[in-house]
Formats: sequence, structure tokens, C-alpha cells
Amino acid sequence: MRYFILILTVSFLNSFSFAQSEDGLVKWLSIKEAQELNKTQPKPFLIDIYTDWCGWCKHMMKTTYSNPNIAGYVNQFFYPVKFNAETKDTIEYNGKIYKPTSPLPKTPHELAIKFLGNSLSYPSTIFVSNNFEYNLLSQGFLEEKKIEPLLVFTVENVYKSAGYDDFSSQFNHTFYDTAFTKGALKFHTLKEIEKLQKKNPRKILVNIFAGFCNSCKVQNATTLKDTSIANYINKHFYLINFDAESNDTIVFKGEKCFKTVLNGYPLNTFALKVTNNRLQFPSIAVLDDKQNTLDALGVFLTPKTLLPILKYYAEDKYKTTSWQDFIKAYNEQKK
Repeated sequence: MRYFILILTVSFLNSFSFAQSEDGLVKWLSIKEAQELNKTQPKPFLIDIYTDWCGWCKHMMKTTYSNPNIAGYVNQFFYPVKFNAETKDTIEYNGKIYKPTSPLPKTPHELAIKFLGNSLSYPSTIFVSNNFEYNLLSQGFLEEKKIEPLLVFTVENVYKSAGYDDFSSQFNHTFYDTAFTKGALKFHTLKEIEKLQKKNPRKILVNIFAGFCNSCKVQNATTLKDTSIANYINKHFYLINFDAESNDTIVFKGEKCFKTVLNGYPLNTFALKVTNNRLQFPSIAVLDDKQNTLDALGVFLTPKTLLPILKYYAEDKYKTTSWQDFIKAYNEQKK
């Protein structure tokens, strides 16, 4: 199943060259080239660490990196780097100089030791944020199913709010293993909610997603449909599921919202209004019963991280307690 990759690469692949080579279909760069390009157009790095004698490294080029969807995604959203762990070159990386440890063959470079420590196994893959602040190491051969969540985790900044193991598990549930228990969510339109508020006032959640956002798909299919999350939302909130690319005209607080070009991309202005112009993907906007925005959660959330946030607002704790004090007390009760 490759639905998530195809969405993001279909236009890019129209012009992609499918000529096979020993390096696969990825347009590999040197470390120097990647760093120079990153100065003007920031992107995360994907660093393939290999050796000339490594059979599995060559096999990964012939399989994973020869898949046009994987290669297209990597070429579009990363600066892909091939790094020979036994090179004899002197390399500057993130402002520091790294040299070979020995003139002898099959000896590791200082930079390979920095990346891999004492675990010098090949192939290894490092995913690096564009500001060099975050590194995720994956060692061993990566088949397509294994590299997909790593790519999305890095590109869509999921690492800022969730651990990789949690995200990878939810990713696989979403795209491959769909046989897990899901809670049933009740969705409403804004007009329906306005009527319901007259008899039973509740706070509102606006779940904002887009077709190009893979972490949105994961959050929608797993976090929001987690039984405990779904039950809590149904009991305490009115939920709107909103596609930020919607063509609908929506009247929100007396103002018409519609699809227009925002920062070069067509999005519905309703998504901006409910997030107080702090739209990121995925986003969950928390509104009070008068449609005033209380918070805009512009990060990927696991069930474990979302539940206390829901309680913080549903139970009106935000009116008397800081989030830091609330979550500290919440975590202590969970021990």
C-alpha cells in the first residue's frame, strides 16, 4: 500500500528520471553540497552511511532507493547524502572538521564514529533536521515499509511532539495493519453545533487536516479513534472534522470563510481563523461554546499526549491553573 507516498509525489514524479543506476533513483549529494543548499532552502538531511564492501548497502540502492515513490519523496523533501564511512577525505559538518582515523583501508572516518558511536554497522541511515538539532539513527537494511514512517516522522516534524516508536506503531496501523479497535467519533457541522449549543453548551474541537499531510492521516486514523479519546470527545466536546483544502464557504462568527491562495497554496481561511493564524498540520483548535479559540494544537499528538489536553479544557482547569502545574499534577496521579 503506497497511498501516502503517491499523494505527495505525484506531480514531482511527472518529471522524474527513472534511469536505473547503482545509486538507485535518488539524486545523491555530498555533505558539502547538502549544507550549501540548506543555507538558502532549508530541508532535512537523509544521510546514507555505507562502505564499498557492504552488500546490504548495495542491495538497498537496488531496492528501496530504486522505488520511484520512495526516491521521489526523498528527492523532493530531503537533501539526500551518500557518505562513505571509510572515506579518506577531510569533511566539514555543521561547523566542525572531521578526518580519517587511519590511512589504512577499512578504517572508520571520524564523522562515521560521530554518527554511529561504537556501533559501526552498515548500512546505517541518519535523518537530520534542517537546523541540525535533531538526529534519528536507523541501523540496518531499510525496506520500503520501514523507511516510510521514518521519512514522514522527519519531514512533517513529528519528532517535535512524539517519540518515533509511538508514531511508527500508529503509522503502521493507519496504512498497513488496520485490524485494531477503534472508537466511533461523532462529527458535526458548525451549523449543527450552533443549534446544539442552545440546549447543551459544550466546547468545540476543530480537527484540521489536508490531503498532503501524512501525519494528519495517522492522527485521524489512530489518535482520534483511540477508544478512550473518542469516548472522551463524544462526551465533552462537539467535534468538527475539517479539510483545510475544502471548497465550502463557511460563516464563522459572522464572517465568510472560503478557499483562497495562502502562501502559494490553496487553503480555506476557516482553518486560519480557528487557529488564530497559527495553522500547522495536523492541527486541533479548541474553542469555547461561544466559538472563541482557546488553543491551537499544531503538532502531531498521540493518545497519551492528547487526553490530558482535552481534560485541561473540558474541565475548565485552564481558567485557574497553568498548563505546567496541571500536567505535573496529572502525571503524578498517573504514577
